[in-house]
Amino acid sequence: MVRSIKNPKKAKRKNKDSKKGNGSSSSSIPSLPTKVWQPGVDKLEEGEELQCDPTAYNSLHAFHIGWPCLSFDILRDTLGLVRNEFPYTAYFVAGSQAEKPSWNSIGVFKVSNISGKRRELVPNKPATGDEDADGESSDSDDDSDDEEEGGSGTPILQLHKVAHQGCVNRIRAMSQNPHICASWADTGHVQVWDFRSHLNALAESETVAGHGAPQVLNQSPLVKFGGHKDEGYAIDWNPVAPGRLVSGDCNSCIHLWEPASDATWNVDPNPFIGHAASVEDLQWSPTESDVFASCSVDGNIAIWDTRVGKSALMSFKAHNADVNVISWNRLASCLLASGSDDGTFSIHDLRLLKGGDSVVAHFEYHKHPVTSIEWSPHEGSTLAVSSADNQLTIWDLSLEKDEEEEAEFKAKTREQVNAPEDLPPQLLFIHQGHKDLKELHWHTQVPGMIVSTAADGFNILMPSNIQSTLPQDAV
Repeated sequence: MVRSIKNPKKAKRKNKDSKKGNGSSSSSIPSLPTKVWQPGVDKLEEGEELQCDPTAYNSLHAFHIGWPCLSFDILRDTLGLVRNEFPYTAYFVAGSQAEKPSWNSIGVFKVSNISGKRRELVPNKPATGDEDADGESSDSDDDSDDEEEGGSGTPILQLHKVAHQGCVNRIRAMSQNPHICASWADTGHVQVWDFRSHLNALAESETVAGHGAPQVLNQSPLVKFGGHKDEGYAIDWNPVAPGRLVSGDCNSCIHLWEPASDATWNVDPNPFIGHAASVEDLQWSPTESDVFASCSVDGNIAIWDTRVGKSALMSFKAHNADVNVISWNRLASCLLASGSDDGTFSIHDLRLLKGGDSVVAHFEYHKHPVTSIEWSPHEGSTLAVSSADNQLTIWDLSLEKDEEEEAEFKAKTREQVNAPEDLPPQLLFIHQGHKDLKELHWHTQVPGMIVSTAADGFNILMPSNIQSTLPQDAV
């Protein structure tokens, strides 16, 4: 299990050689044909540089909010259920990993003017390496074109900070009431917060970037639960029953939270027990309010039903190493994805559990631990994975190798694409340049948008080759 950000340092302004996208930006034009670089496989020769290809993205921005964040969440807003026009605005909540416990905070923030443009899947001409720009709070690509098609300038960050004792191991917002958030602290406490006032202030404020460091505000949580016997990382809100919560710790215990009112919870002191080691992640069923799944350092995934006692309904070996993360498919509820410490991730069909092996797909692409995994909220066959190998990958499980289609695409691009031959056909996109990737989330209201956090800040990206999720008349 790889979770903590070692030796966290205050995020600093990037210079124009900082890595992003598929590598570091550069103003020089490569003298040799470009190719996709694979970390852990390829080596940089003397004089070679990694470059980002901005034409691979509809939108690409980077920003930071101070200390590195191990965990964050995208908040549901009232700006539209399905948005397809640049520029975008998004709301977030994130927890810090500061050097001293008293320096930590939860950031509640808005990022507006997220600009971009819809790219052609087959570029008209080869991209040069100088189409990239960098800023203190954001990176954007091809601003001149953005002016015509999707806004211009850099995104605007507005931030409120709330004091939090100890590092934030994980933070999650309730989907039904996104101003209600739960945080796991390395002090061993789980807390529930009401950030309504901060979100209202951000929504009403003009889109002007703040100057200087924001003041850290003191606010009491609605609930502070100290019943866990160790710190933890696993927490999830129920998508079917508003307010219902589960939290799991490194002592293999899981506690159930039931809402007593809009601002109070009853936490069952008797935990669910079944794992032989730390509970790493929890996921409620997208369709059944009493059913949730857990994964553990013991290599197992367990399925629980809150109505039938404190023992798991079933448990099965999912990986030969720690199971770090799981994601339950919201569009195909029979599918559960899991990511492991050995770099592999698997897709399980829960309908096959009674028959034995539930694995319907298994991938060994990543070379280091999988740190986050999440199904797309708009495409049931698509999921994103982040790894400690500094790659964020997007996969479409419905894809198969088609040699005729590949030949046709290669002819159209006139050899512009020099991709490795051994990449899995289901691998749709590779995003690189992030350092020590920790967590990713899809934006449920902006099809194709992914946000990730790492030791060097946040990335907002919209790959150009997942346009199938966008309406035809989208920008």
